Amino acid sequence: MEYTQLGRTGLSVGRIVLGTMNFGPRTDENDSHAIMDAALDAGVNLFDTANVYGEATDRGRTEKIIGSWFAKGGGRRDKVVLATKVFGAMAPGAEAEWPNRSRLSALNIRRSVDESLRRLQTNHIDVYQFHHVDRSTPWEEIWQAMDVLVQQGKILYVGSSNHAGWHIAQANETARRLGTYGLVSEQCLYNLAERRAEMEVIPAARAYGLGVIPWGPLGGGLLGGVIRRAQETGRSADALANSALRDKVQAYEDVVDKYGLAPGEVALAWLLAQPGITGPIIGPRTAGQLESALRAVDLELPEGLLASLEEIFPGPGPAPEAFAW
Repeated sequence: MEYTQLGRTGLSVGRIVLGTMNFGPRTDENDSHAIMDAALDAGVNLFDTANVYGEATDRGRTEKIIGSWFAKGGGRRDKVVLATKVFGAMAPGAEAEWPNRSRLSALNIRRSVDESLRRLQTNHIDVYQFHHVDRSTPWEEIWQAMDVLVQQGKILYVGSSNHAGWHIAQANETARRLGTYGLVSEQCLYNLAERRAEMEVIPAARAYGLGVIPWGPLGGGLLGGVIRRAQETGRSADALANSALRDKVQAYEDVVDKYGLAPGEVALAWLLAQPGITGPIIGPRTAGQLESALRAVDLELPEGLLASLEEIFPGPGPAPEAFAW
């Protein structure tokens, strides 16, 4: 495993991030534990989750599964850089039934971190992330709540997810004014087929020293060999009903085949080659999927392949030139 620093921090994290959203809804507890053991054995040390992950009727189930894995001991918790998130309501209709059970008020942050710590069976969270932007809570309040948690030893760093570039700027300029550390990471949707983050989010993150952690690196399966699998199984690729998108994905699979490579591994390797990227989040349902993702770390894409990928999935261009002229 290769390691890099998380943004401007001194924290070393692996270049593949283990996403746990499938733990509970799609992968049972025993298999989830096996995947986490395999990831740790392979050197993956950044595990990402969220307080709302789990079944619709049992949000928080994923954190509980991670907590039961930590409870097995063997240095598991000490070896993991643990990241979780706060924002969403923890039960269907909870926000409508009673106020202050979601978003980023100081009250909900305080309550949510304690509930996550109990489920995770740990005394601290390494990277506590805002799952979404809270437009109704001032950053001054949010940072005051975060600083209290840092002082209490309940969290170490603060990250964001699904924030626009100007949100990152607003958050960190407020932090600077208050004399606090600010955001150290941003999780955003970013992959070969969805590159809008290149216009403002990633430049803002790099300017403020945030590590960028892409989610959805395979585009919901589009970049994982979806056409090939459909042909092999005899099933239709419903996600490719759009003919223009299908043509792009077909061209992608064809050029990857030309180089004798696996589509999913190429998609991850492409992300790893982009400036400012800490590491993509992978969400394996099986140990085999984990092994495939790990191979991407050592995959150096040929220049010819990189040029072809740029032709198939061109980026939006820099801001403001891409939309100003």
